[in-house]
Amino acid sequence: MRYPAPDLAPGDWHETVLEVERSRFLAWVCHAPDVAAFEALLAAARQAHPNASHHCSAFIAGPPGEQQAIGFSDDGEPGGTAGRPMYQVLEGAGLGQVGCVVTRYFGGTKLGTGGLARAYGQAVSDALDTLPCREVTERDALQLRVEFAGEAQARAWCAEHDIPVEGAAYQADGVVLTLGWPRDTPRDLTSLEARLKGRLELLDPDAACPPGAPCSDR
Repeated sequence: MRYPAPDLAPGDWHETVLEVERSRFLAWVCHAPDVAAFEALLAAARQAHPNASHHCSAFIAGPPGEQQAIGFSDDGEPGGTAGRPMYQVLEGAGLGQVGCVVTRYFGGTKLGTGGLARAYGQAVSDALDTLPCREVTERDALQLRVEFAGEAQARAWCAEHDIPVEGAAYQADGVVLTLGWPRDTPRDLTSLEARLKGRLELLDPDAACPPGAPCSDR
């Protein structure tokens, strides 16, 4: 699966401001590959704006359609007027690994439940309009054993096919390469086998890694 995610370094965030009826809505968006990254963003927002009226939030700490590592909070706003509209904007954008906090400074005019939902949703939408993004490719660990003489050719083939070599374990009879194989791509090694004249062994992807070979998370 391939999907867009925020192109932001850990601890960084993208920020925009929306003003509605003198209330200010500060939207913070971060890259959230896990819930801890979102929680760090929320803590930073609360620390930076301790006197704000609310710190409402939403996150998807996984790919689009994730059902477990998701959440949203109204943080004291009327139920359903903040966190859920924010989450719906994130979901509708098809983003993954994304966290968002909208900090509100009350301007003295009540917006009503409909007005609040529109304002929080618009704050997130405005932030996403200018959010730098990159494509995330979900990958599985795939291990190949090749002869020492074939390692350079195998690495070159991987580079040509945009498949990262995530680890190498050197053994008496050759080298085991751990590849990050795109989950949405069939495991077709025909052209690599031809290049190596058949001197290639595909190891059981469910087997334990050989000693010294760093395996990718599955």
